[in-house]
Amino acid sequence: MARRVSPYVALALCWLISGCSYMEPAPRRPAWRNAAEDACLAEHPHLASQWLRPENPINGPGICGMQRPFRMYALANGTVALNAHFILACPMIEAMNRWLEGVVQPAAQARFGERVVELSSMGTYACRTIDHRPGARLSEHSFGNAIDVGGFRLADGRMISVVHDWTRGGPRAQAFLRDVEGGACEDFTTVLGPGADRFHFNHFHLDLAFHGNTSHGPRRYCRPRPQHPMESPRIDNLPDPPHVHEPLDVASRRTAPMIVQQALPRGRGPSLDLPPQVVAVHTFPVRGYPVEQPTVGFSAPLAAPPPPPARKRPDPLYGDGSLVDWNSTSSLRK
Repeated sequence: MARRVSPYVALALCWLISGCSYMEPAPRRPAWRNAAEDACLAEHPHLASQWLRPENPINGPGICGMQRPFRMYALANGTVALNAHFILACPMIEAMNRWLEGVVQPAAQARFGERVVELSSMGTYACRTIDHRPGARLSEHSFGNAIDVGGFRLADGRMISVVHDWTRGGPRAQAFLRDVEGGACEDFTTVLGPGADRFHFNHFHLDLAFHGNTSHGPRRYCRPRPQHPMESPRIDNLPDPPHVHEPLDVASRRTAPMIVQQALPRGRGPSLDLPPQVVAVHTFPVRGYPVEQPTVGFSAPLAAPPPPPARKRPDPLYGDGSLVDWNSTSSLRK
């Protein structure tokens, strides 16, 4: 007859074998992403239709997914078909509809005298890193917050593709693609196309990543830069904040870097007559945050703290779900 295993023995075995990872709370998606979905659905409560069908929430792996995904069969009230069905979150669906009706269709009418009837996409939701690079940050595709657009089909059957017509197409086709790429910077916060880097030679990447705010609204990252950028009116009279890209997609169960305020003694610096200064020191490294040398406003950098013990690089597709590149947190490529 089988003997009952003591719960204390089971707990000890768990601790030795797996570290009892279940005792830690599961990684959670950054709150601003869920808030963006809630705000969009509150503004568009009847988004679901025969072309947009709600799906079950997508949770994981890690912090990938979205709470209210939609499967798309067409856009712009069914007037623009898709080459396949895709999954996106509400904010991206509404941004796509605005872009199609406000930029793409007027450009197609002006350049060809035809409407766009189909959009060719190369992908939407996928839990992956930026440009599929090992160890990089999570792509906006991981949250249903991005789409890759490869081309457009006109009502007369012509296909305008990014890979062919951006540089080798006729004058009208090239002008049309530059119209829709430049206009996308008004509806999306990230727009990447041919010339941005080697990964976007054959499509436009469009997303709603949060890059911070300015006095003209959300900060936007568009490459290549639009030929005729349209600047939004100022919403306040304050100066723009510094352009600092922060790793926003670190799972919330990780503790943020501890900041300790230390007053330096009088005379610590090139002049003995300067008053004490305050310096912020990172007391320990956290994944996704670089370890910075403490500095003061009137002297050279102080001696750097001893380096932390070497740690094994985690699997980028496991762990806390942040998929942060340890070597660089400044890349904005998607």
